[in-house]
Amino acid sequence: MTRWIVVLAGGVGSRFWPLSTPGRPKQLLPLITDAPLLADTLRRLAPLAPLVRTLVLTNAALVHAVAELVPALPADNIIAEPSPAGTAAALAWAAAVIERREGPDAVMVCVHADWAIGDEVGFRASLEQAARAAERHQSLVTVGIVPSRPDPGFGYIQPGDPIEDGVFRVRRFVEKPERALAEAMRRDGYLWNSGIFVWRAGDYLAEVRAHTPEVAPALDAAGGDIRRFFGGVRSVSVDVGVLERSSRVLVLPGDFGWDDVGTWAALQRVRALDGSGNALHGAVHALDSSGNVVHAEGHPVALYGVHDLVVVTTNGMTLVTTTERAADLKTLIESLPAGMRERA
Repeated sequence: MTRWIVVLAGGVGSRFWPLSTPGRPKQLLPLITDAPLLADTLRRLAPLAPLVRTLVLTNAALVHAVAELVPALPADNIIAEPSPAGTAAALAWAAAVIERREGPDAVMVCVHADWAIGDEVGFRASLEQAARAAERHQSLVTVGIVPSRPDPGFGYIQPGDPIEDGVFRVRRFVEKPERALAEAMRRDGYLWNSGIFVWRAGDYLAEVRAHTPEVAPALDAAGGDIRRFFGGVRSVSVDVGVLERSSRVLVLPGDFGWDDVGTWAALQRVRALDGSGNALHGAVHALDSSGNVVHAEGHPVALYGVHDLVVVTTNGMTLVTTTERAADLKTLIESLPAGMRERA
């Protein structure tokens, strides 16, 4: 089978303010290792497909930055979305590109650029298994993550009947449940909806045409014109617009240290910690301090006797909040005076 990698690398990542900006968003930042998240993503996927069979979908304003970050990526493999249109449309355009270049049987391995992966070998093995299942069963396959905690910030998938060893039909999707329900679902064998999708390009396009009126009419009307396509779709996620409506969806449980790097506080789960549980980056000295996340660029930071803080210094700006409030930075950004808001 021919495999293609599709990386969704749009968005700004405002919850990583003040480091993340429209010109330097989260996926271009070194939040986990010394390499930007997108570079780490492409590196770990390289054994599955070469860059000539890798598409990066990003904002039109970021094409130059992506090209500079990955100079070996062919220019026409960086797809500039003219406007945000949801993941169902973005993946439909990617599938159409792959079908034109390689044919409908080419398998797409679709991921996001802002994940942490603890076990890269296990990650690739799961993607290989999903690719084989997608081809064998001509289905849309998602890799659901075995939950490590009852996280209400994720969607969940209930596996149904097995169709082969380690591969199940999807019984239902559940969107971001309350914590008590998330705990009950974790005990009952539900999986996190990771956003890892694997399918043949033709199978995905067929399901879009059958079930997704928000996107399907634009596929044929666009005639290969990306602006006409994105201008003609209505925004919908791939989960809602395709997977929840299709009867051809399978799930494969994965357990390889996956985490969605969504907030500063999430870095405590994915960065190496010091002996007091601090996640530190840059010139940082911490004394009698624990559970803090510090990202220092340009200026050193000293902590003394503090706990569960987020401290970020960059470009003359300093953010101080708590790990509990770090997920709600949008409220802070909206309240900033004009001079500070321009940095957001």
